[in-house]
Amino acid sequence: MFDLLVIGDANPDVVVGPVDQPILFGQRERLVPHGSLVLGGSASIMACGAARLGLRVAFAGRVGDDPAGDFVRTSLADRGVDVDALVVDPALPTPLTTILTSGDDRAILTSPGCLPSTTAEDVPRTLISSVRHVHAGSFYLMPKLAAGLAGIFKEAKAAKATTSLDPNDDPAGKWDRMVLDPVLRVTDYFLPNAAEALALTGHPSVEEAAGILARRGPLVVVKNGADGALAHNGSKVITAPAVKVDTVDAVGAGDSFDAGWVAAVLNGSKPDRALAIAAACGSLSTRGAGGTVAQPSWDEALGSVTV
Repeated sequence: MFDLLVIGDANPDVVVGPVDQPILFGQRERLVPHGSLVLGGSASIMACGAARLGLRVAFAGRVGDDPAGDFVRTSLADRGVDVDALVVDPALPTPLTTILTSGDDRAILTSPGCLPSTTAEDVPRTLISSVRHVHAGSFYLMPKLAAGLAGIFKEAKAAKATTSLDPNDDPAGKWDRMVLDPVLRVTDYFLPNAAEALALTGHPSVEEAAGILARRGPLVVVKNGADGALAHNGSKVITAPAVKVDTVDAVGAGDSFDAGWVAAVLNGSKPDRALAIAAACGSLSTRGAGGTVAQPSWDEALGSVTV
């Protein structure tokens, strides 16, 4: 029934900015040009981007039994994402995130709610065995799911599906390899951004950090903001530029990039073209506030690619 199963976080985002730095406490009030309530969560933004690109997408994760959870469920469904596997937690609330934007940077404040309670048992086995690709996001926000993710990916690969992982940030700053490495061994495409690749390896060079990660098993595809993106298979590097657009904010750009990569690969693109399509999807998504409002269609993405 589905091309893609996305596993991970889903929550409302309150996006405010641009904000002049530094942030002032002391009950000081500051006015900013823009504010919006939008769908957030790395995994859910990726799922919406993939659906916008024409894939049949199912989502597995957890929300609370509250208005925020209703907002998430409706927002995903309205964008063509199947939410039958989105579990409603009877005790814990839906996660909530506030994002303060400043140029192409942002500060993120998240109340995790039911995220830490998400487990591999929330993911229906019938879905794992019946899709073409399985993607997981926000690895370090859901430790129980992270502990079982290698098993999910093994099941997917046994059913001839491909797999991808976006680690996102680690709020604890530990970047635990003991949990991550078993997952990387069954991951086809590892999709960190440049800062995450550097943090995971302790290496100051993005290209060399990607090479180190690639030697753990996956093709490593690194998002590098205005500098575009690179992919490293352990011996060879390919690059793609970002697409120039009038940026409103960069919220969810990496997740839209992920969607572009997976859609391109599932549509038969070779790595150099898939990387260019992914970079275009990430760039084009920054034209609007929040992660989903400006995500491109497949034709829009292809229209921005020269490879």
